[in-house]
Amino acid sequence: MSQVPNSLVARLAPATFVLLWSTGFIGAKYGLPYAEPLTFLTLRMVFVVAAFLIIVAIARPKWLTAREWLHSAVAGSLMHVTYLGGVFVAISLGVPAGISALIPGLQPILTATIANRFLGERVTPLQWFGLVIGLVGVALVLQDRHVMSGATIAGWIATFISLLGITLGSLYQKRYCSAIDWRAGNLAQYITAAIVFGLGALAFETRVVNWQPQFILALTWTVLVMSVAAIGLMYWLIRRMPAAQVASLFYLVPSVTALMAFALFNERLDTLAIVGMVICAAAVFIVNKR
Repeated sequence: MSQVPNSLVARLAPATFVLLWSTGFIGAKYGLPYAEPLTFLTLRMVFVVAAFLIIVAIARPKWLTAREWLHSAVAGSLMHVTYLGGVFVAISLGVPAGISALIPGLQPILTATIANRFLGERVTPLQWFGLVIGLVGVALVLQDRHVMSGATIAGWIATFISLLGITLGSLYQKRYCSAIDWRAGNLAQYITAAIVFGLGALAFETRVVNWQPQFILALTWTVLVMSVAAIGLMYWLIRRMPAAQVASLFYLVPSVTALMAFALFNERLDTLAIVGMVICAAAVFIVNKR
């Protein structure tokens, strides 16, 4: 197994990733009242592509071969189109932002199973125990939410599609894209996502955008913080940590998202939810224990 270098940056990277990733669900909740999901995501990807064109022009990384372009396109379709599309569609169809974080929080169970079978990464019994109690903790965090009211069946299906996207995407990224320069690789992934989202918006949506300050703030945040900083940090972690350990960080995302929702939207946290947060933190520690 590869190990994270023993440095301050490496120690802070997992916590920073969890914090940044959790803000994505809040940003979606803020922005979706002003644009349809695929339209929102098309605009987001167009601006992200522009940002990465600047990064690539300045850094001049090694360009991609045709094979690397193909792998990047597949990874982008899973990581961005399937995962982000599922999350945004789910929230637009009434699934609470916290639950849209909870369902992909099941990712560590799938990732550990698939990594164990197909990537040759050994998952110890103690790590399996950590993954299971993490699942219990995630369930406790958001158990007091009346989540079944107001969401359509399609919304719930979209959340599980997002789960498959982030699980398969992270494994595909680790297996086929680890040697690809992250700047050139991300540019290829975001170009792919922009094209797919744009075609989806043309086919299924009105593409009307209400350019209110809240939408502009949400769009700016999701472009710079989520699609540039958080995604780049996640790929950095994927290169340096076993897949099951990276996936275990997603157990903390529902807890942090719930705390943000409490601060921003005054959503209350009960005793069981607080207990669940502690359990999630313990699960991450167990899974990452060397």
